[in-house]
Amino acid sequence: MKPIFQILGVVVILAVAIAAVITLSATKPEPKKKAPEAQVARLFTETVERTAAVLTVRTQGEVQPRTAIDLVPQVGGKIVAVSDQFVEGGHVTAGETLVRLDDSDYQLALMQAKSQLAQSERLLAEEEANAEIRRKQWDWDELRKSDRPEDLALRRPHLAERRADVAAAEANVANAQVNLQRTKITVPFAGRVTEKAADLGQFVSPGTRLGRVFSTETVQVRLPLTDAQLGKLGLTIGYVPEPGAEPEVRFSAEVGGKLRHWTGKLKRINAQVDAETRLVYALAELDDPYGANTDDGVPMAVGLFVNAELDGRRIDPAFRFPRAGLRNTDTVYVVNDDDKLEIRQVEVADSNEQRVLATAGVVPGERVVVSPVRNPIAGMAVEAMQRGAAGESDVATGAAQAMGSTSMPGGGF
Repeated sequence: MKPIFQILGVVVILAVAIAAVITLSATKPEPKKKAPEAQVARLFTETVERTAAVLTVRTQGEVQPRTAIDLVPQVGGKIVAVSDQFVEGGHVTAGETLVRLDDSDYQLALMQAKSQLAQSERLLAEEEANAEIRRKQWDWDELRKSDRPEDLALRRPHLAERRADVAAAEANVANAQVNLQRTKITVPFAGRVTEKAADLGQFVSPGTRLGRVFSTETVQVRLPLTDAQLGKLGLTIGYVPEPGAEPEVRFSAEVGGKLRHWTGKLKRINAQVDAETRLVYALAELDDPYGANTDDGVPMAVGLFVNAELDGRRIDPAFRFPRAGLRNTDTVYVVNDDDKLEIRQVEVADSNEQRVLATAGVVPGERVVVSPVRNPIAGMAVEAMQRGAAGESDVATGAAQAMGSTSMPGGGF
């Protein structure tokens, strides 16, 4: 019986303990619940400004000569003289003789042609005299109309033949003179020599390539344009300006460690889209790049790669805000008067590394968020701070509250 009483005692003790625990749990006071404080993200903003702006299109291209030719002779012969300027990089003037061929054979040909001309003129004079004698042998007043002499009797065909011989002889003289002049090889413009392929003592035949020369009177730059850039310019494919009303093109390039500038003109926009690049090319020109239109003596030289800027259409009004406020390509975050976040779409007319010009989506005076925002939600409460109004510690605090533990680049999304 003793073991049974021991077991009952243990059970009673356990029951009492459990009852005590239940009673204490049921009668303990409820802990006071404290509502969590809502954290408000602190964001930096900039105010939208109204402005009027002229859109700028930036592109680039390589300077090329408008006129460049291969130097080739039209007659053959031995080179007997070469200009000192007929070297790579040499400066040549219009009409200057660069290469002279041996003209002995052409001098003889000219003399022979002149001799043939003199003989033809003598024969023509003799035939004219004979024709006059034949004409005087006829008394036109005493003959009846039906008895008029034939042209052959008056030697008119012979006279025509002699006149044709004289004309042919004169053509031979002119041809010989031209061939003689062609022994002096010149260019019709002022320019620079880019290549020399023949020299003194070499025999050349007609069509032999002697070198290459380009004109320094005008250079041109082929500028690629996207469809968006065409829209900024307000121009169409195939545009050709009126003479004297060509749009200005500002060129720049670094030469000798210094940025140089030149100003040219837009001459036309091609009437076709490039099949490979899907771009449209515009052609800009600069007159006298090696003379009057240098930058402190530095020319916009052929082969130079230059940047180009063109002024496009004017926008008024335009709404300007910092580039950091633009997310993706057309989204901005705006803090409204109730300090709530709004997510908007804007129509971007132009943008660069510093600013954005919009035509719709924002209005002057509104606050655009320029600091990074993680997981933005329309309508979320935020605290707007003007950039520069807080110290470095506030900047760090605001960024931490907006981003949590994740660091994002300054440009945002």
